[in-house]
Amino acid sequence: MLSSIHIRDLAIVSAVELELHPGMTSLTGETGAGKSILIDALGLALGERADNGMIRQGSKRAEITAIFQTGDLPGVQQWLEEESLDDGTECILRRVLVRDGNSKAYVNGSPVTLKSLQSLGQRLVDIHGQHAHHSLLQRNHQIALLDSYANHHAQLNKLADTYTAWEKTQIEWRELQEASSERIHRLDLLRFQIDELTQLKLSPGELEELDRELQRLSNAGQLTESSYRVLTLLYDDDNSAQARLNHALTEIEALCSLDSQLDSCREMIENATIQIQEASTELRQYSDAIELDPQRLQQVEQRISEIHDLARKYRCRPEELTEQLVQRQEELKQLEQADIQLDALEQQCNELTERYQAQANKLDSSRRKAAKKLQQQVTEAISTLGMPDGEFKIEIEKLPLEKAGKSGLNRVEFLVSANPGHAPQPLSKVASGGELSRISLAIQVAAIECAQVPTLIFDEVDVGIGGGVAEIVGRLLRRLGENRQVLCVTHLPQVASQGHQHLQVKKEKDNKLGTRTQITTLNEDQRIEEVARMLGGVEITPQTLAHAREMIDLSQTLLETT
Repeated sequence: MLSSIHIRDLAIVSAVELELHPGMTSLTGETGAGKSILIDALGLALGERADNGMIRQGSKRAEITAIFQTGDLPGVQQWLEEESLDDGTECILRRVLVRDGNSKAYVNGSPVTLKSLQSLGQRLVDIHGQHAHHSLLQRNHQIALLDSYANHHAQLNKLADTYTAWEKTQIEWRELQEASSERIHRLDLLRFQIDELTQLKLSPGELEELDRELQRLSNAGQLTESSYRVLTLLYDDDNSAQARLNHALTEIEALCSLDSQLDSCREMIENATIQIQEASTELRQYSDAIELDPQRLQQVEQRISEIHDLARKYRCRPEELTEQLVQRQEELKQLEQADIQLDALEQQCNELTERYQAQANKLDSSRRKAAKKLQQQVTEAISTLGMPDGEFKIEIEKLPLEKAGKSGLNRVEFLVSANPGHAPQPLSKVASGGELSRISLAIQVAAIECAQVPTLIFDEVDVGIGGGVAEIVGRLLRRLGENRQVLCVTHLPQVASQGHQHLQVKKEKDNKLGTRTQITTLNEDQRIEEVARMLGGVEITPQTLAHAREMIDLSQTLLETT
């Protein structure tokens, strides 16, 4: 239940603090006084979109705080615990609008997103605006209202999940089936490419080895000639390095006999002669092995050309050809399994179709059962709202599977007959504005009695009615107030007099503070004066006051006798 609301610097409200109580609270005031500001403020606290233009002129920010008692609301308490926002049995919603920035939202002192605030707000308050009956003409709203009345929330979520999975599987199956001809062409291409890449038989490191061999074969003549020339310089010539080192070795040996300190020098020269000898032997073997082999050179050049040509064809580097082969082999394997996938998807589609139809049929049956109950309740209600011969009917059409959707296989339409002997027709064709308003109120009352939201707000839903009908509307709202907290903004004394408590909205002008709105809780005498004002206008006579007192007393008497 909403226990209090605090508003600061919103629209023409500078500061308002209201304590609210269980039962029905009437909110009245002259036209333009700002009665809807309280509803707007509460809407902001519950997560409605904010407009910085709502901030009071001359102020930098506006602030709304709504305090709810949630001890007897297990669903709300559970939500708060799941979001780690619980703080005992009191829930404080705070919304701050900043002129030069974004609005901020808090739950029990912790910042929250607007989406989270809206999710919590839907569990705390249900607001019905004065134009709610306009949406009643829309079929999508009619089926939603019936589902709300029948508490189909869980069924609809389950059906929507099934439909989403079914639709996704159907799309996948169709795409795979439509791609069948393309898949065949792709399979042929992949098999050709795999065969082509396989026949290449490219081994790891082969290209590098071929490049080295090509270099050697292409320069065989130069390698042979240069090798023999180096061999002559090292070993074969009379003036070669080997001959000179031998001569140097003879000389150093003679010196070593005179001074042993030269032994290490002699040893290094000996090692040099040995290394030159070994190098000459290896160079001679290399030179003798070199062959001028034009045929092998041609083979190597052709092999390298094949590798590079295939790499250009597949738009990759030569060393990536092996990877290209592996990728195509994997794709071929997947495509060859497509038929298996197609069968599996078809089976899955059939299973989901059966599941969807079963859930939709169950929902259809529940809707028809709820529709009978709702149309009986609404027919009884509108008969007391100035339509004694009125009949309300809900027509439910079963749709073919081709027109399936997340909400099932039904088309729902609300019908009404205002006069006896006339078949019920769609609301838009037979209901006047006043009749539609009364029908809307009757449906809302019937649907609300099945809901679990603790606080109900009615913002001038009694527009277009008056007299005895208005009194009955007031009684309906008061009856709701016996089990719920009801806040009703009204212009009608017949409705206002039915409240358990009464709030008055006044617009005041101050030379310093400008125009501002004040909301006051009325005592018994003040309430009589306010109802009298609503009855008699500017001049309040003793008769008007007596009538107002009678209306208020009568509402209490009716309460005691019910």
